Amino acid sequence: MTATAQKRLAVLAALLAVTVVVGANAHLLAVAFGSQPPCVAEDGAAAPAKRAC
Repeated sequence: MTATAQKRLAVLAALLAVTVVVGANAHLLAVAFGSQPPCVAEDGAAAPAKRAC
C-alpha cells in the first residue's frame, strides 16, 4: 500500500469516526427531547419539579 493510499484511508476512517460520534450525539439529543414525560399530577405524589407544570 502506498503512502498516499494510507493517508486517504486514515482520513476516511477519521471522517467516518467523527460522523458516527456526531450521529450518536444527535440521536441521544433527539431521544432526550422526545421522551419528556408530560406533567401529570398523581394522587399522593410530590409536586412536580418544574414550576410550569
